[in-house]
Amino acid sequence: MLNLNLPRYLPSADELPDSDDAPVDNELQELVPGLLKAILLILWAERMDWFFGVDMGIYYHPDESAIVPDGFLSLGVERFYDEELRPSYVLWDEKVVPIFVLEVVSPKYRKEYSDKLNDYAALGVLYYVIYSSHRRRKPRLEVHKLVNGKYELQTGNPVWLPEIGLGIGCERGNYCGVTREWMYWYDEQGKRYPTPQEQIKQAQQQAQAAQQRAQQLAERLRALGIDPDKII
Repeated sequence: MLNLNLPRYLPSADELPDSDDAPVDNELQELVPGLLKAILLILWAERMDWFFGVDMGIYYHPDESAIVPDGFLSLGVERFYDEELRPSYVLWDEKVVPIFVLEVVSPKYRKEYSDKLNDYAALGVLYYVIYSSHRRRKPRLEVHKLVNGKYELQTGNPVWLPEIGLGIGCERGNYCGVTREWMYWYDEQGKRYPTPQEQIKQAQQQAQAAQQRAQQLAERLRALGIDPDKII
């Protein structure tokens, strides 16, 4: 895709529209990719070579409208440019095609299983993931991998993505006070990585357990006639 016959003058991200003025159809289109990004911000906190965009335009040609997935992940790019952050993702500037693209299907069908499948294949996106909570007879989560220019549906839940070093899947959980099926990242053994709220809760539980152990130790010392407050 980066080898297209691009014009001589290429506008920067600041010169291109940062919105297609099309609102999302429901909250899930914001919350599902938002949760995936929130987990990565903790999981990859020390890494500066990745970017996860939510409802952000991907420009592949200055004369064409941007493609706007619900979420996408790029590896090998700068995480931050400056304090203004990215207004959009411009391929001729980034020089890296997103490795992962997510579409959350809304009640208003947007050709996620047809036109967008072809668009992302032409773009060269390695993993195209579609999530539809409305499906009953077919899998709600589909992970497509680009093989020889065509997408092949991967099996399993979660699905391991070796090029990313993470698995992607869905299960019931709680996020933003809502208990339902959510999408999460997983390790190679299929263990789910915790959400930020879960990490806070785990830290609080560990702190409480440590405090209880300290109190028990102090009580044992006192039983032995030792004042724990005088121990240096």
